[in-house]
Amino acid sequence: MVWGRFEAWDTLKTVKFGRICIVGASGAVGQEFINLIQERAWQCDEIVLFGSGRSAGKRINVTGYGELIIQNISQSKLTGFETALFSAGASVSRQFIPEFTKYGTLCVDNSSAFRMDASVPLIVPEINGKQLSGEERTIANPNCSAIILLMALSGLMPIGNLQKVIVSTYQSSSGAGAEAMNEMLSQTQEVLNGQPAEPKIFAHQSAFNVFSHDSAIEENGFNGEENKIVAESRKILGDAELQIIPTCVRVPVLRAHTESIAATYNQPIPPLDQVRDMIRSAPGVKLQDDQANNHFPMPIDASGGDDVLVGRLRIDPSDPNTLLLMASGDQLRKGAALNAMQIAELMQTLR
Repeated sequence: MVWGRFEAWDTLKTVKFGRICIVGASGAVGQEFINLIQERAWQCDEIVLFGSGRSAGKRINVTGYGELIIQNISQSKLTGFETALFSAGASVSRQFIPEFTKYGTLCVDNSSAFRMDASVPLIVPEINGKQLSGEERTIANPNCSAIILLMALSGLMPIGNLQKVIVSTYQSSSGAGAEAMNEMLSQTQEVLNGQPAEPKIFAHQSAFNVFSHDSAIEENGFNGEENKIVAESRKILGDAELQIIPTCVRVPVLRAHTESIAATYNQPIPPLDQVRDMIRSAPGVKLQDDQANNHFPMPIDASGGDDVLVGRLRIDPSDPNTLLLMASGDQLRKGAALNAMQIAELMQTLR
């Protein structure tokens, strides 16, 4: 598999849209969609917010668009939209995306519903955005951990053919949504006050604790998150045989995931100064490899940012073909909302 065949795509801003909607507007990713629409100065004819019956009626102020009221998607007309950004879970996506697409709406889906559907592109714009023709009506947004992993490796294409990846993820509460983030905060306060922490969203205490990712263990012994990383990375890169061995862990961090990566290539790793230059020139990533000050990728630095931070570069002393590195990226932004919005921006240029 030759990484160099994938062309980088430059981030676009100030894109004009017609009538758009956000499905799952009250959730953590939905809120990030709204933040990014304002930050990236999207020019939309209209923005409509959809949610479940529980969130219907909530009011959200959006700069340039006034106070918007979340509508119950089950009781609304779904016609006349140019673009729909989905982040309401796989079951909602399966139910409503076909309703939107039959009217010609482009749906960018942040759930797992269509990621492994052979007819649906799975896109990280900087890596495989050139696969899009502009005619697609459903496009899947990859798993957050897969996005961060592949973005971290995207600048290293010139090294050669990627043979094997071993990755350990340190995943924040944000990956499980706003309620999980709130639970970690409340548990932290409970523990500091000498009270027992009562987990509700996660099976285990998230404050001051580390545990295996909360997705179910599947037949092959890997959990669902780990299997997503393998399957989705292979699909994005077009390499069904790429060896990927993941271990996914939850850590007591509010937002932004961190990953420890060992990437093995078909030839020796070049001098690290050259590797650093590769990372500096790659879109969507930022080198953070300050050895003198022991400052490497951290979630506290990645939180709220668009770039995936990459650093802690070393060559495996037991294998000159293996590069060791760390990466950190905001799960709610590049790992979710930002990537989906970049897909929508790219599609606008292709129409």
